[in-house]
Amino acid sequence: MFEVRSSKLKKASQHEPNCEPRTSNASEFSSVGRVGELVLDYVRRDDRTVLTHSRCCSPWHFSPPIQLDDSPCTYTPLVNPSGGLVGGDRLHVRAALGSETHVLFSTPSANRVYRSLGETALQTVELNVGSGAILEWMPDVTIPFFESRFKQAIHVTLAPGATVLLWDTIASGRVARGERWAFTSLENEIRIMTASGRSVLERYVLAPAAHGIGQMAAWNYVGSLYLIGDGVEAGRWKQIEARLAEILDARPGAVLGGVSEPSAPGLAVKLVAKSAPDLSDTLDELWQAVRVTLWNLPRPALRRY
Repeated sequence: MFEVRSSKLKKASQHEPNCEPRTSNASEFSSVGRVGELVLDYVRRDDRTVLTHSRCCSPWHFSPPIQLDDSPCTYTPLVNPSGGLVGGDRLHVRAALGSETHVLFSTPSANRVYRSLGETALQTVELNVGSGAILEWMPDVTIPFFESRFKQAIHVTLAPGATVLLWDTIASGRVARGERWAFTSLENEIRIMTASGRSVLERYVLAPAAHGIGQMAAWNYVGSLYLIGDGVEAGRWKQIEARLAEILDARPGAVLGGVSEPSAPGLAVKLVAKSAPDLSDTLDELWQAVRVTLWNLPRPALRRY
């Protein structure tokens, strides 16, 4: 089941960083797996974005931010040396971007979710973006293995003038091994809330064996790209929308997608792709179009392994 909607929500509360599970019911957490947390805070100093506070708990590993060019943008790789998630894992990411900062988050490789006979792997992401700040959330694809169970929630809160570019994608499985749509369950939620209270919410639950997946069975990858912010001129949205639609139309049969305008200021892109190269090439063009049009910056060439 897929649900994508826009609404007005109350602002999410701030949380003090810690490495303890945040729950009122201890039974929600499994006796197996690990509880890991990555906490990152950024501020603007002169013409640079600087990391002022960090903390990580295994299996997260801290990797210092990288300055890719002369812009205020700083790149932080999200590194999980364990290689993926197993049943019972509870992983958290919390990041706070101060006013006028610019942070790019990505991963050096795909997020793998391993087989589980009963426990679900859970990942939650909380991103607070200060006034005039820019957040780029561009992780690699999530690959749910055969009989895996995965649940993810990504919540973004934007202050006035803040902008987020958020990419999230899943594979049907290990396609080269014939594991297409063979995972047990996958739940995903993306919520982006603006300073005005307007928000975008995407939520879906997939259980292929129990309920099937309909027409998605013909595709191997499903992706969402959100560009949301109240600091962009209305005319600029039309310009970006036209360019993104042109990119999506350039690969008939290999990529199928569309661009829409949610009630929150910005654009939403949904797409499906046949192959990993089709997905990667399309994302690169979409990302390049947004960066050049909004910030006059080229798409960074991030190292993958």
